[in-house]
Amino acid sequence: MKPIQLVIGAVALVAAGGAGYIMLNLNQQQPVQVVEAQKVPSKKVLAAVKEITMGDKLTSGNIAWVEWPEKGIKKGFITQDTNKDALKDFNKTIARLTFYEGEPIREEKVVRSDSGYMSAILPAGKRAVAVRIAAVSGAGGFVLPNDYVDVVTAETGKSSVGGRTVSASVAETLLKNIRVLAIDQVIEDQNGKKAKIGKTATLELTPSQVETLTVAQQRGGTLTLALRSVEDSGPKGETAESRAQEAENRSVRIIRYGAAVLMKQVK
Repeated sequence: MKPIQLVIGAVALVAAGGAGYIMLNLNQQQPVQVVEAQKVPSKKVLAAVKEITMGDKLTSGNIAWVEWPEKGIKKGFITQDTNKDALKDFNKTIARLTFYEGEPIREEKVVRSDSGYMSAILPAGKRAVAVRIAAVSGAGGFVLPNDYVDVVTAETGKSSVGGRTVSASVAETLLKNIRVLAIDQVIEDQNGKKAKIGKTATLELTPSQVETLTVAQQRGGTLTLALRSVEDSGPKGETAESRAQEAENRSVRIIRYGAAVLMKQVK
């Protein structure tokens, strides 16, 4: 055998041995290191397990204790550590606002009252008055609880013009920036639901506004709710005009010979 053939054979033998050694090491199983996942500290928080709409009662069927990350617990959350009897304490309280599924229960969003939801949420000095409205006059059915409206009254009467009797219609904005508490006694604030056309609206009024509305209802005619923009509704909608109207609301309307006469009250 030639020397060159011996060298090639030796190199091939060494290469085969090295490859076998590498394959042997690859076939040996390396121990798998198991890393245990770090547990996030949590506490049990009282939360809604299904959607609770405004005016609904809280019960064992819609609230429960749920695990909540300890770092995510905010002020106002009710934990089992601070109130272990919260399920019993909050049973049959009334939702002042909607709780969505999974939302923690907060004390400021519930009403504790045995006299009913409406009287519980009514601010001091206010009155809740139900009025009949035309089915087509509630802004096309898009007036919902917590909206603000203007109350417009329209009357049709007869008058004499040039010796002839003609019919005349008069419209007047009776009240401005009035909060709607309910429509047809249905209290809800869910987004995306089709608005219901109501025939009865419950309004939040001051005592003087109640008197003004009562006089208007005695005169007959149709009451219409004009929906206000959110930009000029509620407390920010209070203007010099609305304050002037409040002064007018403290007046008494007397009907004389078919004409309304405004009599200012004496302080």
